[in-house]
Amino acid sequence: MVARGARRAGQRVVVIGLRGLADRALREHILASPQGADRFYWSGVVRLGRWIRIFRREGVRRAVMAGSVRKREMYGRFRLLRYLPDWTSIKVWFFRARDKRNDSLLSAAADEMALRGVMLESCVQYCAESLAGQGVLTRRSPPPGVLKDIEFGWRIAKELGRLDIGQAVAVKEQEVIAVEAIEGTDEMIRRAGQLCRVGGWTLVKAAKPNQDMRFDVPTVGPETIRHLAEQRAAALVVEAGKTVIIDLPETLALAERADISVIGRWNDAP
Repeated sequence: MVARGARRAGQRVVVIGLRGLADRALREHILASPQGADRFYWSGVVRLGRWIRIFRREGVRRAVMAGSVRKREMYGRFRLLRYLPDWTSIKVWFFRARDKRNDSLLSAAADEMALRGVMLESCVQYCAESLAGQGVLTRRSPPPGVLKDIEFGWRIAKELGRLDIGQAVAVKEQEVIAVEAIEGTDEMIRRAGQLCRVGGWTLVKAAKPNQDMRFDVPTVGPETIRHLAEQRAAALVVEAGKTVIIDLPETLALAERADISVIGRWNDAP
């Protein structure tokens, strides 16, 4: 999506895929597409110095982040041997970031890139048409009980974001079932389904109060809906204007078939 949008805007596109995180078919797919990338490289997730060297060699001065990183894997056994961080990443991880929360690490990485002449920009500028709109996005409206859960869960999701813990919360009858942390939304959905076997619960996913649109932007898509359907959820609530919906028509069609309401909600905080 980002590559197509950048090409439509007349940009030359260089992609760095993160080994072990990006799909192995990405390189062939994106280079074969008429609106894909001009060049593609693989790199490790903690090889920030290599990212910067590639970008500088290719004449890149502006970059965006797209996709997800399973941060929990960085806390596995023998993590330093498994990921082999370069010196630039070591500096960011141990010395530049004030703590190991997402915003702290990504801000420190962005600062390091900027020092080397590569500016990190908003990750939605080339796919703004995929941002969630306002209101009920599916034909199925949520039942009255779910509306109360939405308002209850919204405040909690925003507070989780303010503390940089996670972006999502699962609620049922104004009770918190599960909150998202390092495991990510999909794993949290599975846990919520196990804890609320009766179903009918609501997932609320919101941007942080001071969301930096350069990274960690809330994102949902077809896989999110499939997981919600498997765990008998009733509704998905996302923040309008600040949540990317991947394959928007397919996502909403899947939700319709699964009887899941999808709602875009504007943040009402000042």
